[in-house]
Amino acid sequence: MTAASRSQKRLAALTMGRWDRPRQLLPPGTLEPAPMLLWASLLVLALPKPVISLHPPWTTVFKGEAVTLTCNASRVHAAENIKRYWWYLGAQTLREIPGNTLKARVSGTYKCQIQGSSPSDGVSLIFSSDLLILQTPHSVFEGDTLTLRCQVKGREKLAAVKYSWNGNVIFTSRNSQDLLIPQASLNNSGNYQCIGFLEGNHYTYRSNNRIIKIQELFSRPKLEVTPPQPTEGGPVNLSCQTELRLERSDTLLSFIFFRDPGVMLSNWSRSPEVQLTAIWREDSGSYWCVVAAVVPSIRKHSLPLQVRVQGVPVSGALLETQPQGGRLLAGERLVLVCSVAEGTGDTTFSWHREDTGERLGSKRQRSRRAELEIPAVGGSHAGRYYCTADNGHGLALSGALNVTVTGTWRNRGGLIAAGAAGGLLSSLLLAVTLWLYRRHQRKSGDGFLGNTARRRPATGPGETACAGCPVPVELRQLYGKQQLYGNVPPGEGDLVYSEVQVIQLGQEGAGRTSPADAGRFKPQETSLSTSHRKLTARPPLLAESSAGQRGRCQTARTPRLPARGIGLDT
Repeated sequence: MTAASRSQKRLAALTMGRWDRPRQLLPPGTLEPAPMLLWASLLVLALPKPVISLHPPWTTVFKGEAVTLTCNASRVHAAENIKRYWWYLGAQTLREIPGNTLKARVSGTYKCQIQGSSPSDGVSLIFSSDLLILQTPHSVFEGDTLTLRCQVKGREKLAAVKYSWNGNVIFTSRNSQDLLIPQASLNNSGNYQCIGFLEGNHYTYRSNNRIIKIQELFSRPKLEVTPPQPTEGGPVNLSCQTELRLERSDTLLSFIFFRDPGVMLSNWSRSPEVQLTAIWREDSGSYWCVVAAVVPSIRKHSLPLQVRVQGVPVSGALLETQPQGGRLLAGERLVLVCSVAEGTGDTTFSWHREDTGERLGSKRQRSRRAELEIPAVGGSHAGRYYCTADNGHGLALSGALNVTVTGTWRNRGGLIAAGAAGGLLSSLLLAVTLWLYRRHQRKSGDGFLGNTARRRPATGPGETACAGCPVPVELRQLYGKQQLYGNVPPGEGDLVYSEVQVIQLGQEGAGRTSPADAGRFKPQETSLSTSHRKLTARPPLLAESSAGQRGRCQTARTPRLPARGIGLDT
């Protein structure tokens, strides 16, 4: 916190105290201070004070010499708006001048003040009459170069110089009268003195002792966490608080944040704050920050701060189903959704059957919602279900939900596989049956695919062909436009025969038909037709005369046609 911030807080506290107090009765004729005047007086405390610089930079000089003091206003004040500067020596007001410089020739503590600010810090000057003095700067900050000068009065010259720190000689010089300590640290504070040897003089002279205190450029940082007890999943703000000295207010600082063990939470930045969007229980541990000045190179670590992240117990557990309502057909997909209204961190979700006490499964994840899937339900999945949720801070139990399943459970994948296997088996059986059938027909003597079907049947001994008997008609299977019924066409050269008998009856009372008459009746050869008539094998027809006599025709046995459709051309 800077000095200006502290002044503003004091101003607020004084203001609250002023207006919160009950009004006191003033003596008659006493005027109460106007609020504007009160604000003007308090404003002095709110503005930063000026800083005095010296030229030359030494606080110890010889009598008769002068030191120029400069009153430097802060950046808040604009130089053109400052009309007056006040200078003080101890408790005495020296003068009011329009400029900001003053030449000092008298020992004492000097202060300055500008309009609207409080007095500056005092600068103590010593105008010495000693022969040998040790000159030191007014203020030295860590990181600065500390310069000490052993000075002799008048025209005397030093042949050698020794410098001591806390009574121990730390440096001896024959060529230079100055002691330089680069990058001074707080450890360089202490009591310094110089010892001089004059040229041509065998006497040793000692200077006065000067206590030098190295000042901090900025204070050791302090880490602040907001909120101090964060909860899981919530944001956290880390602030690295330090105070930069007013005399070096233009020094650039950088900040970085860490968490034990060595986890870097940010990169180097000019901002003293960093925000973590979400913090979890495993993020509990030791936190610290580092502040560094670019020029000079100085780093300071804050003390570690233990941060414990609080978890929020789960609550409001709820079980839902997809599809909603919990009514499904056998084989459908069921999803059980378990959710909680509140809860942080990793949560373990579990699903259970209320009627059987069976635990169906569990999942652990950083979420308020989890799902359990049953790919295909059957009758055994009907029942009452519930779920639980636990994040380590307590167990939440949902209400029970009823699931009903209608229909017979079947594995749809099994049905498809069984159907495919059944179809393949049926096709195989059909192919084997057809192959066996055709093989049987080829081996059979009266098969229509045998060569015997091509020969004309011979008459027996002593028998002559009946003139009225029908002649077997050879029907060649036609290919192209018309085809026999069936998926497998006959082989090349195979013939299909059918016998067509034409019988003409004689007049009533006539006898057996004579061969001459039979010659008039020639068998009519038929051709295939586009009207798909089915032919069936018949036994030879008997010619019957009008006198009731029957004549038997001796013909070859007509091969049986397979159960196929055949067309006859008319």
